[in-house]
Amino acid sequence: MPPAICHGPLADSQSIVFSGDNRGDQWPGSRIIAAQKATTANSFSLPGFAMSTANFYGLVQPGGSAFGFQESMPINTAVVYLGPASDWGKGEKDPMANQRSGGINVFGGGLALYDETGTLLGGLGVSGDTSCTDHIVSWRLRHELGLDYVPAGMGAGPIKDNMQYGGSGFDAASHPTCDAAATAIVQDLPTTHPIRTVAPK
Repeated sequence: MPPAICHGPLADSQSIVFSGDNRGDQWPGSRIIAAQKATTANSFSLPGFAMSTANFYGLVQPGGSAFGFQESMPINTAVVYLGPASDWGKGEKDPMANQRSGGINVFGGGLALYDETGTLLGGLGVSGDTSCTDHIVSWRLRHELGLDYVPAGMGAGPIKDNMQYGGSGFDAASHPTCDAAATAIVQDLPTTHPIRTVAPK
């Protein structure tokens, strides 16, 4: 699988977004999608329960219990299109930095961030490849940052907020597969990059 060059904004617990280094290294449109993913993971995860953007995919399909959810919180266009565009994707120079971008996204790439005490800190969003690859990059980045003390999620056991396949079509286990290699990597994430456990007090 080729390496993904993605936007990776983080949204803190107040949904303030900040981004990476150089807009020319990424698809410009992925900047907003990544911000949506960070915002979604942050806005709909709880201190004791994480929801990844991938967990929403099946739920929002026609007939799903959250159909229309993705339309419920629009992007703040006054923030995401704030200029100059030459500063987009350039970390703290990005006009979207320290702003609330809004928006909801319902496919892979957005994860909640929890510290070693289990405190929900915010959300991470990655965009720039398939939704499966975005999820893989986001999961691995969260693990490298040490912000994967996820208390619980839609999946049982170590799956927690991982992307899941093969559900009813209308549930949190119903994200579509991408290619076979990405599907295998996603399914192995809880083993290769396991979620950490908060130490008992």
